[in-house]
Amino acid sequence: MALWKRFWLLGTAIWGVVCVLNAATILAFSDGEEAKAVQPLILAIAVPALAYALLWLYFRLRRR
Repeated sequence: MALWKRFWLLGTAIWGVVCVLNAATILAFSDGEEAKAVQPLILAIAVPALAYALLWLYFRLRRR
């Protein structure tokens, strides 16, 4: 596995844990504002996917 993929996996794991903790904090301490907890969960998926796509494209173009 390429080194950048290993670092991406590490960053994704840390990012996911932080986003889940953020959403859990919002759910635990806000009264009736559960919709605010959805945004960190969406970002937990979208940001690593976008980062992977950009890194993949960068290294693919750089290889040529």
